Amino acid sequence: MDTTTPPRPDASPGRTRSRLTRLLHTHPRRSLLAVLLFLVVAGVLGGPVAGTLDSDGGFAPADSDSALAVERLEEASGRSPSAGIVALVDTGTPTGTPDDVEAAARTLAGLDGVAEALPAGASRDGTSALVVAVLDATADEEAVAEAALAAFEDDDAVTLGGPAVTGLQIGERVGEDLGRAELLAFPVLVLLSLLFFGGRAAVLPLVVGATTVLGTFLALAGVNQVYGLSVFALNLVIGLGLGLAIDYTLFLLSRYREELDRQGPGLGAVLTTMRTAGRTVVYSAATVAVALATLTVFPMGFLKSMGLAGAVVAVVAAAAALVVSPAIFGLWGPKLARRRRGAAAGSSEGRWYRLSHAVMARPGAVAAVTAVVMVVLAAPALRAEWTPVDSSAVPTDLSARTVADTLENEYDGAGTTPVLAAVRADGADEAASFAGAASQLPGVLTPAEAVEVGPGTWQVDLTVDGDPEGDAAQRVVAEVRGLAGDTGTDVLVGGPAAEFVDQQAAIGDALPLAAGLLVLLTVLVLWLMTGSVVLPVKAVVMNTLTAGVALGALTFVYQDGRLTGLLGYTPNGGVEPTNFLVAAAVVFALSTDYGVFLLGRIKEARESGLTEREAVATGLGRTGSVVTAAAILLAVAIGAFSTSSISFIQQIGMATAVGVLVDAFVVRSFLVPALMGLLGKWNWWSPMPLRRLHDRIGLSEGEPVPVELVRVLAGTP
Repeated sequence: MDTTTPPRPDASPGRTRSRLTRLLHTHPRRSLLAVLLFLVVAGVLGGPVAGTLDSDGGFAPADSDSALAVERLEEASGRSPSAGIVALVDTGTPTGTPDDVEAAARTLAGLDGVAEALPAGASRDGTSALVVAVLDATADEEAVAEAALAAFEDDDAVTLGGPAVTGLQIGERVGEDLGRAELLAFPVLVLLSLLFFGGRAAVLPLVVGATTVLGTFLALAGVNQVYGLSVFALNLVIGLGLGLAIDYTLFLLSRYREELDRQGPGLGAVLTTMRTAGRTVVYSAATVAVALATLTVFPMGFLKSMGLAGAVVAVVAAAAALVVSPAIFGLWGPKLARRRRGAAAGSSEGRWYRLSHAVMARPGAVAAVTAVVMVVLAAPALRAEWTPVDSSAVPTDLSARTVADTLENEYDGAGTTPVLAAVRADGADEAASFAGAASQLPGVLTPAEAVEVGPGTWQVDLTVDGDPEGDAAQRVVAEVRGLAGDTGTDVLVGGPAAEFVDQQAAIGDALPLAAGLLVLLTVLVLWLMTGSVVLPVKAVVMNTLTAGVALGALTFVYQDGRLTGLLGYTPNGGVEPTNFLVAAAVVFALSTDYGVFLLGRIKEARESGLTEREAVATGLGRTGSVVTAAAILLAVAIGAFSTSSISFIQQIGMATAVGVLVDAFVVRSFLVPALMGLLGKWNWWSPMPLRRLHDRIGLSEGEPVPVELVRVLAGTP
């Protein structure tokens, strides 16, 4: 007689998760009330996070020479090395009105945080003049900019710009754009949710979406206390949060409806849904989180912020979906079932099933044609030209853009310092000698002087030809750094061009590590899910193709200056490199996300005993409509940010929308079944040591939850 004591129902992590699911399912009103309380707390504590995030900088490494040059000069002088606020004074006549200019200078000089404000010349036609204000090194730029705008609010003759005003106005515009994008996207998302989810089930993505966004805001408010985040991360949180919430809830609901048909309403259907589709959601969130987290490898604050925000929102979206869905299933149960004409709900033998078999009938030809088309569409990305974030990214209706354009067109760049050198020397002669040598470099227009800003520290401002961030200025940066090395002078070079040069160098240094981690972590998560080494590698290749198509569209539109009237941006002949990386990471992550949904169902079908091709067709039949609907909804959610007036936010929205639609309609529909049909059983190949390891630590979808377990968890005999 076997006297072995049977394991307790909660003796395994799976049983523990099942008990949590039971609690959420059997007490839905209490569970949803807890979610509502969380939303209130998250809204109160995390809602104001937008006003606390950094609205300037973040596009160059904090420890780069250009950043250290500014720090050196600020420490020595106690003030910023270049103008923080530039006032454009309309003098009204060719002779000008000096009193207006002097009055503007006095007003700026009287503001807290302004170290000095001086007139800086007149325009070519004499109808306007400049006043530049240098800020204290410890000043709060945003507060000074707010005070300056308030001081001249009723003065139509003065237009304010400069770095401090630009940062403030862009931060404010980001908030306005977020609100507009939500107003545009939300009604569309509601209508599409009603169409794809059906009836009251449309409430599910809305609740999960709100929980995801506010929960992420709460988490980021905590992160921001430790590491200052960029305000631009909010766009990613809103768009990606809503998109992933829709993805996960649509996938869970689709599986639950299948289980309602198979098992009927009750705890068993919910447990099977959470044990299968719920597990897939966890893997999906892991792939999205690790893909976006690789952005934190780069030393730029903008990329780190996007990486942290993206990883957090993926985790929160999965957690919200796995908590809210069982409660909604428990609350409405069979009322969530959708009646369909023709084939029974949940049947895999629909148009996606037939399409998959049609593709696998000629897998080689379909794979070749699809791959060639995607390579052609991705080709424009290979000719991408890197350009910095300059005044062209500022909306034309902001005063900062007006001032920037006027400086370029009427003042030959006056009021800016294209290249500055922070020199440490033993005496004035050494500093003057370096300034004289730097003045002779090609591209430097006028002789420069070494101005002592503190004991042993001199500032040398070099006026160069062309834009402050342009090619000529970048060449001067390299030449000045080379001159410093040749003469043995302690020099740090700063300014917009130096920042861009340092940014590109930092990206080049970190890119191999980031790409390696992206591939390694993606392969690892997909191996844990599938047990195969072939499928993860294939997924990486296909995701790279998808990202390439999205980046090709980015280059084709924004670098080439197309659709400027529709999108309302000013082309500058290239693409900002950090923006390129964010778009690539987001598209790669979402491509993996959809791949996980499909692979999970194919693996489940294969483990149930179906042949290779039948498993692929069944998996696509089960997920084709779900992935397509999810892609459309996510494209609306994050693509709405293509309406932003900030061009590099537009670019992320447009590239992501293109990427997810291409992935759903092309890659998952044609390339995946074609390649899986070609490889057959080799899709699941893995070296024996890895296979044994996966058998010990991996999980499988399995069959519905046994009735005995359901009874134990429900507490019934």
